[in-house]
Amino acid sequence: MALKEDLSNTIQSLSPIEREIIPFLNLKTAGDIARQGKFDPTKVKRALEFLSNKNILTIKLIPQKTVVFGSNGFNYKKNGLPERKLLDIISKHKKISLENAKGLAGLNDQEFSISLGILKRRLMIDLEKDIIILKANENDISKRFMEEDFLNFIPLDFSKLTPEQKFALDRLIRRKDIVKVEDFNEFSFELTDLGNTLMKNQDKVRKASDMVEALTPEILQSGKWKGKQFRKYDLQTNVPKIHGGRKHFVNQSIEYAKKIWTDLGFKEMGGPMADSSFWIFDALFTPQDHPARDMQDTFFIKDTSMDLPDKKIVSRVKEAHEKGIAGSRGWNYSWTEKEAEKAVLRTHTTGLSVRTLATLKEKDIPAKYFAMGKVFRNETVDWSHAFEFYQTEGIVVDPNANLRNLLGYLKEFYKKMGIDKIRFRPSYFPYTEPSVEVEVFHPEKKIWVELGGAGIFRPEITAPLLGKPIPVLAWGQGFDRIIMDFYKIKDLRDMYANDLKDLRTKRFWIK
Repeated sequence: MALKEDLSNTIQSLSPIEREIIPFLNLKTAGDIARQGKFDPTKVKRALEFLSNKNILTIKLIPQKTVVFGSNGFNYKKNGLPERKLLDIISKHKKISLENAKGLAGLNDQEFSISLGILKRRLMIDLEKDIIILKANENDISKRFMEEDFLNFIPLDFSKLTPEQKFALDRLIRRKDIVKVEDFNEFSFELTDLGNTLMKNQDKVRKASDMVEALTPEILQSGKWKGKQFRKYDLQTNVPKIHGGRKHFVNQSIEYAKKIWTDLGFKEMGGPMADSSFWIFDALFTPQDHPARDMQDTFFIKDTSMDLPDKKIVSRVKEAHEKGIAGSRGWNYSWTEKEAEKAVLRTHTTGLSVRTLATLKEKDIPAKYFAMGKVFRNETVDWSHAFEFYQTEGIVVDPNANLRNLLGYLKEFYKKMGIDKIRFRPSYFPYTEPSVEVEVFHPEKKIWVELGGAGIFRPEITAPLLGKPIPVLAWGQGFDRIIMDFYKIKDLRDMYANDLKDLRTKRFWIK
C-alpha cells in the first residue's frame, strides 16, 4: 500500500522533462538516452538528477575519455585537411613551384610545411629544387586518407577506438589543435524499487501529462483547471545555482575608492594612457637624461611623437629645466622639444595631475582632484609586481596646504579602504619636496609593502603650470595591492586569472 501511495505521489511530482526520459531508463547511461531519444545531453543529465532526488534511481559517475575537435578540427572536417588541398592542386598541374602550390592551396606556412612532409613520406610527391612533382597515380589520389575518415566520426569514445583509429588519432594529435582527448564523467545509474515500479506503470506516467503544470490567467478564467490534477512541487529538491551578472571585483573596488574621494570633496581627473614625455616627465621636472626615462622602466611607442601644449607652458618648463624658475637653479643642460614629444605609455597617473594644473585659473583655487587608472612599467613580474597595474592619484591645490594635511588625507583614505596598519617614510622623488613613501603591512607575507609616493610638488613644477609657486599636495598610490589585501590574494597575478568559479563566489567590496 505504501509503495502504491509513493508511486502516485511520485508520478504527480514528475516534471515534463522527467516524464520524457522515463521510457528510456532501461538504457543505463545518460549518453545512451541522449543518443537514442535524440535529447540534449544537458537536459538528460538534469532530468536524471531530478529523478535521483525523488529516489527513483541512484547515479554513478564513471570516468571516461572522449575524442573531440581542437580549434582547427571543425574547419578541416568541413573544408578538408591541408594535405588534401595541396594534393588536389598538385594533381591538376603535375608539376608546380612551391610558391604557386602554397598560394593556390590557400595554406599558411605551417600548414604548407606539414602537408609537404606528409605527402613526401607517403611517396605521393617528389621535390626537385623549388618544384613539386606528382608521383601518385589516380587510384592513390582518389583514396581517402585515414585521418579524413577519422574526423568524420568525432566525437568518439576513446575506449572504443579500433587500432586503425588509434593510429589516425596519434598522427592528428602530433599536429596540434586538430583533435584532443578530454576526460569527462559519464552519468550511469541504477533503478531503485520505486524506479522499477515506475517503469512497469508507464501508462500512468503518460496519463499524468494532462496535469496542470502552472496556473495562468487563461486557465483560471476559462475554468479548465476544474477536475484536473495539479503537479506537486518539491521545494526541498536540489536545483542548479543561478549566477546573475555582476561586476568584476576589481571594478567594484575601483568604484568604492572613487566614492571615497568624491565624498572627501575631490573631482575626478581623466586623460590618455599613451601620452607625451612632456606630461609624463618634463612637466614633472624630470631631467631628459634621468634613468626613469630609459627603456628599462618605460614603454616607449616606436616612431611616434605627440603634440606639445601651449607654447607659453612649454617655454616655462624649458626655463625651469635649463636655468631654473622661482628661485631654483634648474638642471643646467640644453632641453629639447624632440625628447619631450616622444610618446610613452604612462608610467604613472601623475601626468594627469600636471595636465589638470595647467588648466587651472586663479579663481579655481583652492581645488582637489583625484584619478584612478592603469599605468605601465617595464617591471619583472612576481607576486607583488606587474607590468600594468592600477594607481590612485590625487592633488590638493591650496596656498595654505602643508605636509600634515597630506598625511591626513592619505590616512583617511586608507582607513576607509579598511587598512589601519600604514606608515610613512621619508623618501626622494624628483618632483616633490618634502617626499614620503607610503607603506602598508601585508598580513600574509608579514612584511611592509610599498604602495607609492607622496609629497608637495616642487616650485619648478607649479610655477610653470600655475604661473606662480603654490603648494600642491600630490600622491600616486598603487591600488592593486590594496585589492590583494582585502580579498586575501597572495599573488598579484591571480587578480586577473579570471577563474569563473572564483569570480562567482567573490564577496562584494563592503567595508
